[in-house]
Amino acid sequence: MAPAVLWLLTVALLSISTSADVQMKVANNPADQLVDVLNKNRTAHKASSLYNNAGLACIALQYIKAYEGDCGAVGGADAKKPADSEFAATFTPNCGVQVSSLSQITGRLLGCQTKYVKPSEAFSEILMKNEKSINIVTDKNHTEVGAAVSGSDGGSPYFWCVLFSNGKANSSFTFEGGEPRISTPGCFSGANDECSGTHRSQTLYLWPYVAAALVTVGYGLGL
Repeated sequence: MAPAVLWLLTVALLSISTSADVQMKVANNPADQLVDVLNKNRTAHKASSLYNNAGLACIALQYIKAYEGDCGAVGGADAKKPADSEFAATFTPNCGVQVSSLSQITGRLLGCQTKYVKPSEAFSEILMKNEKSINIVTDKNHTEVGAAVSGSDGGSPYFWCVLFSNGKANSSFTFEGGEPRISTPGCFSGANDECSGTHRSQTLYLWPYVAAALVTVGYGLGL
């Protein structure tokens, strides 16, 4: 085999390895893991999986930040929630989401507690409080979902938020310039990045670029 071909194959294998590593890092995001648990719950109830929308998820993180670490304002007699006007006035610009791409919020789940737990536990023990929560999760009017998790100033208490919408994938909650305005602390789903709940490092899926390069090489060599 020609040395040039061997070199190209080596580069391809290294690229694929890098891509696999990136995808493992992307999976290391509690907000994405929460969406995965939620979608499995939906399919178990004969409902379709929802599109994981990063713009909607970024807004969910802003929704959490509006509570300013006040866990007591979540649920109970003293429960509060941000005004609906905050979505367009504050949350959207903070994320860099185009106002013209906003779609209806068809449901929301919010939970808070002092101890950090795994996404699966957060779903079953914090967010799924009652029959109403189950009905929200399995509602067939939803088409998209965005999840976020954040501690107050990077620590306790920990908030978990899920927003649902009936928007269209790739055309609702879109970012200006195609990239979100990353804000810390906190994680949000659908952004293709690694996140621990306090720190996030954006990483892009490399496989489409690797595949395109290999196709080009293949044509160039007549393979």
